[in-house]
Formats: sequence, structure tokens, C-alpha cells
Amino acid sequence: MRLPARRLLPVTALTAASALLTGCFTGDGSAADGSTDTEGRRVRIAMMQPPRSGLSPLSDDAFKLSRWSTAETLVKLDADGDPEAALATEWQQSGRTWTFEIRDGVTFHDGTALDADAVVRSLTKAATAAPKPRILDGVELTAKAADSDTVTVTTADEDPLVPQRLSSPQLSVLAAKAYTGKTVNPVGAGTGPFELTRVDGTASAALDRYDAYWGDRAKAPGIDVRFVPDGTARAAALRSGEADIVEAVPVSQAALLDEDLITEVPMPRTNTLYLNTGKGVFKDASLRAAAREAIDAESIVKGVYEGRADVAEGLLGPALPWAAGLRTPVRRADAGDPAGKTVTIGTFTDRAELPEVAAALQQQLQKAGFKVKLEVREYANIESDALAGAFDAFILSRATVLDSGDPAAYLYSDFASDGSFNIAQLQDPSVDAELKKAAETPTGDARRKAVVAAEAAVLATDAAVPMLHERVIQGDAAGVVAVAHDPRERELVTAATYVK
Repeated sequence: MRLPARRLLPVTALTAASALLTGCFTGDGSAADGSTDTEGRRVRIAMMQPPRSGLSPLSDDAFKLSRWSTAETLVKLDADGDPEAALATEWQQSGRTWTFEIRDGVTFHDGTALDADAVVRSLTKAATAAPKPRILDGVELTAKAADSDTVTVTTADEDPLVPQRLSSPQLSVLAAKAYTGKTVNPVGAGTGPFELTRVDGTASAALDRYDAYWGDRAKAPGIDVRFVPDGTARAAALRSGEADIVEAVPVSQAALLDEDLITEVPMPRTNTLYLNTGKGVFKDASLRAAAREAIDAESIVKGVYEGRADVAEGLLGPALPWAAGLRTPVRRADAGDPAGKTVTIGTFTDRAELPEVAAALQQQLQKAGFKVKLEVREYANIESDALAGAFDAFILSRATVLDSGDPAAYLYSDFASDGSFNIAQLQDPSVDAELKKAAETPTGDARRKAVVAAEAAVLATDAAVPMLHERVIQGDAAGVVAVAHDPRERELVTAATYVK
């Protein structure tokens, strides 16, 4: 479906958007300080969200460190979501304890050696953080050094997902220097093929090739990153040649770009309306049901996403094709009468489509009898209020297997009574029981069935109304080679990536 005329931007608007990137990159792809490298060009990236926590790996900023190939984990995931070797070469389970053998010959970017003590330090910092990384929601984990290159990881309950959990970028292993301040500082402390050398607040970052990397030497001499929340400006940077890679091209801009520069990949990301079950209008299950029945997701997919998304049948989308085949009908509450009750819906500007989704939902819910107010801010300025239950509803674009490759962790984080990302403020014993069962079930078909049963328990509460499943829309300049197109959003620039 082509872009409708209402979305076409005048030249002045494009010029203004491009101006937002002025000074971000030099024209030849050299570093912002003017340095060059005779072996090739530096890779210039325009990324969507600025750092939220100073690039601390204990926050969602960890995924930036992963996408820049600077911080690494004990384990990584293959295309099927199964664990494979990274900083650990092998592992085995004995009851509640897993034993990991640490790779030899690895050094941190400050020159210190990777050993068991370094792994224990990083995992302990994560396990004792407040709040914990969401991959550890509901998990009590302790790490100990058995010897210089062996680490044991023990959980309070037997956990079949420990290797997958340890693949989360939030459990990256960093040098001791990263932990000397009040916050975790990843500059010069990773083990990847690129060393993070400079961070300029929420504006930019720079990385240089780390020539002592334990794996294949990076082909690019470095990476220059600019954080550009404005989606029009990101697209303009690709169009003008100011950026080599553009993250999260807005749907509204995709049709304005050369199709050869756009890659679209189905991803495990769901656009969901979270309803506040703890207080306010949507504490009433019948009014949550009324909101669900009022939503026309298909019109949002067509009108806002230009058909570049899939209408949701559940919380888990087509990137997890097994889910659809295991679903059974869900029994929900009957819809009540909104009777003109006023609700406030929050969302954020960082994903360009979400304010438009909010406007569409406002119309749909008002037609059903609600009065609707919208509150739209940048994500960094609205997340704390959303988690505190300040809104009646919140629209979130949420990755469903981002952390472990397994959706049980996402479901627990977002819908367990003690989940760290429980925007819906849900406190439901039956949901908790299904989430616990899913978390404890061994990997394979039985676990997939348990996950779908947990999804059904959540949907039955109407605490969350899944609307659509997004796709990765990434822009790559013609000269970019071997850039990653990762539906999990863990990889972007790898050791193999370079610019001609």
C-alpha cells in the first residue's frame, strides 16, 4: 500500500528534519573529530531512542551495547532461539546449578583478562540490582567461581532457561572498572569487536575497532552513533547520505525511500493497549471489556501502519508461528456501559506511529461512549509514570522475546503480580499460577503449550488488548555490507559489517 497524500512532506519539512542531523557525521564517514582510517569508512548510525540510564547494561540501554557489538554475554541465541557459545564455551545442568566454562584468551577493552571472578562480579551486580534486569524477574540467582575459568550459577528453583537468560544483553560481562562508580559505566569495559570510547549524553556515542578481540577482527574501523528520536529526521539522514544505517524507519517515511534501501522483517513486537486494573475506570472488568470491543485494530494497521504490520490475534505474533496453532478460545467478561466516563491514555513519541495510534484509539473509544484524554511525551519522560499506574491506559510497543528468546520472561515481567514492568497493575492469582507453571516447564512443546496457556490467562483479564504486531523497518545505504537484520533487536553492526 503506497503512502497516502496526507503524509507527503513539503520540502521545507524535509529540510528541517535533515537539519536536526547537521554536524552528526562528516560527509566522508570519518569520525566526528575528523579522524579517518585507511582500512575503510566508519559506520554511521542514526538510532531512535537516546540512552535512558547512561548506557548502563542493567537497563534497556544494554540492547544498544549489544547492537554495537561492544558488550557480550556468556551465551548468545541462534536463529531458533536456542543457546550457543559466546564468552562461555560449554555448560551443563545439575538440578538447580548450571556450570559454565569460560572462554580462554578474552580481554576486556581496558586490557584486563576475562576470568571467572569477572563473570561473577557482573552477574552478581545484575542479580542484586534494584530494580533487577527484567530477565531475572521472579528468579533468585547466585554466581560463584569454581576456579579461574569455571562459574556456577544456582537458582532458588530449578530453571530450564538459565542459558537463555544469560544471553540477555542486560547480563553482559564487563570489566571491574565499569562498577567503580555509582552507576555502571560501560566505556572501555566490554569484550566485543568494538570498544565504546565516548558517550556524549543523549546526543551521540563513538566506538573504535578493538584489535585484540578474541574473535574475527572487525572490518569497519569504528562506529559513530547519533540518537535521533525524530523519525522524519532519521529517514532524511538516509536519503541525504548522512547516515549509513537508520534504525526504526517510521512507516510514514518508508514509502518515501528507495525500496532497495529498506528491509522489512517480521518481529516479535506487539503494539498493545495496557489497561490499569489497579485503580480508575478500568478497575472494572466490564469496562475493560468495553474498551476491547471498541478497538478496530484492522483500521489502525491500514490507516497508521500502511499495511506494514499484522493484526494481533494474541500477545504473541507471527514471529512465533507455533503460538497460533496452540490457541483456544478465551472466555472474557461481558462489556459494560462506559456512560461517558473519562479515561487518560498515555504513550510516547519515540516510535513515530504511536501518537497516531493514540489518536485513532481516542476516536474509537469515544465512539463507544468513553471520554478520552491523551498524554504524549518522550519515553524517557513518561516511563516512570506509566509504571506507577498514573494513566488509565498506556499504549506500548513491546518486544515479546527480547531478553531470553522465550516469551515466558516477557509475560512474567508485564503481568505477574511482582513483575517489574507491570504497567497494567495486574494482581491476579490465576495469572500468577499460569506464569509460574510456564516458567518451570522444560523447553520444548510442553513449554510452548504452557506459555500459550499463560497468554490466555492474561487475555481473559483484559488487562492488555493486543492490537498489532510490528515489523522491523531498517534503512541501509547502498554501500553497507553485512549489516544485521535482527528481529530480536540484539544485533545491528557486527564484526563483519563495513561500508564500501
